[in-house]
Amino acid sequence: MSLKADFFKYTLHFTFEAGTSRGTLTQKDSYFIRICDDEDPAVVGWGECGPLRGLSIDDRPDFAEQLRHTCDLFNQLDLQLFHWNIPIVLQLISDRLPSIQFGFETAMRDYINGGTRTVFENEFGTGVRAIPINGLVWMGKPDFMRRQIEEKLEAGYTTIKLKIGALDFQQECALLESIRSRFSPDQIALRVDANGAFSPDQALAKLNQLATYGIHSIEQPIRQGQPELMAELCRQSPIPIALDEELIGHMEYVDKKRLLKKIQPQFIILKPTLLGGFIHCSQWIEIANVLGIGWWITSALESNIGLNAIAQFTAQFKNSLPQGLGTGQLYHNNVESPLTIENGFLKTDLSKPWQLQALKTDKSVRVEN
Repeated sequence: MSLKADFFKYTLHFTFEAGTSRGTLTQKDSYFIRICDDEDPAVVGWGECGPLRGLSIDDRPDFAEQLRHTCDLFNQLDLQLFHWNIPIVLQLISDRLPSIQFGFETAMRDYINGGTRTVFENEFGTGVRAIPINGLVWMGKPDFMRRQIEEKLEAGYTTIKLKIGALDFQQECALLESIRSRFSPDQIALRVDANGAFSPDQALAKLNQLATYGIHSIEQPIRQGQPELMAELCRQSPIPIALDEELIGHMEYVDKKRLLKKIQPQFIILKPTLLGGFIHCSQWIEIANVLGIGWWITSALESNIGLNAIAQFTAQFKNSLPQGLGTGQLYHNNVESPLTIENGFLKTDLSKPWQLQALKTDKSVRVEN
């Protein structure tokens, strides 16, 4: 057996201008990893590395060079010597680069399972179990956001998440009021994501105002890196607070535990691409369960290759909360896959095959190695 890893860059193009508090997105670069045996090239394990600009700790100008170096290290390993122990292999090749760890962990698991896009074997992958997800409403002009809200309601979502922090705050409150005037919290759960947009001196007042709309939770009301302020806000907030960006960069188990014990949030949001893959997310879940902190898992603008892996990981757990896994519909040149959304649930439709061969001819592909 002579396993080799290589990669190429793929640019995903949004079907609309996706607004966030950090700017507007029209495209997003991912790097697809392929692991295969030279003697049996039909079996390929696929993974996706997609650092987010301005957010991932491995968002760096030399990312492609780092990924190439990681492939070289992988190609020099004797995996039989390490008994395909994925945590050990990742420690040897990727150090502290979260999205590369996620991509390689996914590709290795896929290869081990026969190159069938089975990263975790469970009922989600076989189409038996569906995962409840929230409907995401992106920032934009009020009319654009209202149109998204109506589309999500018509599509059967019972949990809607709005990104806030870019518009006038009162306009955002008016959008929330328009939903709450028609649906009670028992009918439609409302989540909001501030992406750290609130200033510390105004955050509590805004949280008090948002609480009048029966908000389920708010993600990252103030920017990360202010643990004392965040801890105080979690104690005083009338709305449950979920940490998101706050978790990025905490790669050691003891550091994770120290952070959650200090801040004591009501929820944490787990994004495998940003946190270092499934091994690190499992550590966060273990610590959160011990401390009585709720959690859910969210994709981070991955293509369907990454989303499929994250969904299968999510299905490993008995978590009834709607997850943040609806980003597969964002791109007009996404990888065609069995993933589909019906009535606010993500599921696998085995009648729809993977179409990975399209990647070989797509003009947006640029081979980096």
